[in-house]
Amino acid sequence: MQSSINLTQSISNSFELLKFLKSQNLLENHPEFWWPSASDFEILIGAILTQNTKWTNVEKSLSNLKKIDVLSLEALRDIELETFIIAITPSGFKNQKSLRIKLLVKNILEEFVTFENFCGNVSKDWLLSQKGIGLETADAILCYACHQEFMVVDKYTQRLVKHFGFEFETYEDLQAWCEYGINENFDKISELYGYEISLNKLYSRFHGKIVEFMKNNKL
Repeated sequence: MQSSINLTQSISNSFELLKFLKSQNLLENHPEFWWPSASDFEILIGAILTQNTKWTNVEKSLSNLKKIDVLSLEALRDIELETFIIAITPSGFKNQKSLRIKLLVKNILEEFVTFENFCGNVSKDWLLSQKGIGLETADAILCYACHQEFMVVDKYTQRLVKHFGFEFETYEDLQAWCEYGINENFDKISELYGYEISLNKLYSRFHGKIVEFMKNNKL
């Protein structure tokens, strides 16, 4: 349903965009960090499964993986490829995604040994060197699974800021604009929220607010 809120107001930076979105109570019924997965490891796998498909399809695939108890690095490394392909079929591109996920978990185990060590030490460059992981997927993994200070931007973000008069040629430029306005005004964040909030949680919820707002408003 399209919102009746005023979309004609002007904003000059991403902090003002955050304030505008926060006033809409968009995440009232969502998890603390917005991303709708039950565990950080599910987020890692879901960030790849969600490429070119709806999240509802990803949820079906994750449910299938839970049923056969393979939501761990070791289990996904060892699972028969055919079984894995069947489990993630709802997400589409099943052959491609199955091979890429199995290669990723193999590389994580070889490089970092454990998922916890991966989350604490993985870099964006390392993720981008993995087959099938682009900028948005890398940032989703870093932000939501690893709780690092990266903000995810996407087509929703691009469309929303364009509505307010800002256009960017690259993903990196859009991300830099979003992060800069927040960091420049970080001293005002606790007043806005009424409590101290980490930068990672703020980026998570900011991105979540954008997605939920754009789902409800045709821009």
